[in-house]
Amino acid sequence: MWGCTTISELMLNEQIRDKEVRLIGENGEQLGIMSSRDALKLAKEAELDLVKIAPNAQPPVCKIIDYGKYRYEQARREKEAKKKQKVIEIKEVRLSPNIDENDLNTKINAARKFIQKGDRVKVTLRFRGREMSHMAQSKHILDEFAEKLADIAVVEKPAKVEGRSLTLILSEKR
Repeated sequence: MWGCTTISELMLNEQIRDKEVRLIGENGEQLGIMSSRDALKLAKEAELDLVKIAPNAQPPVCKIIDYGKYRYEQARREKEAKKKQKVIEIKEVRLSPNIDENDLNTKINAARKFIQKGDRVKVTLRFRGREMSHMAQSKHILDEFAEKLADIAVVEKPAKVEGRSLTLILSEKR
């Protein structure tokens, strides 16, 4: 099959094998139900493509359009939609159970910058060796961390044990 490609699951021109199709003209007007051969003939006369836009309808809906232009418009629309969406990253801040007050403040400031940029922050309290037996007593560090950022952040997921660490996720206040 020459010159007929299927991009994004759309069938066009000779690929359309249905007996009858509902045809929409190039200006959006309804041309009624006709055989796919007649519809293809009309498309060729207008020097445009016949594209099946609703394959599951009874009968399938085809439209006479310039397929190259249609693909270009779709690509542009997708690109615009991609520009508008914001990618939210998860930044991680790692702490240890015997962290000093000043070190904790430094980590809090780093997390504050991430949150103000719009990212989510995963605060991980990692335990090694004998520290594992004192997990419950160290939860207050995460609570204090969340409390100091309460003015700009909310706790998205509360502190939870994951293997050898306690994890808390903070996100920007809306």
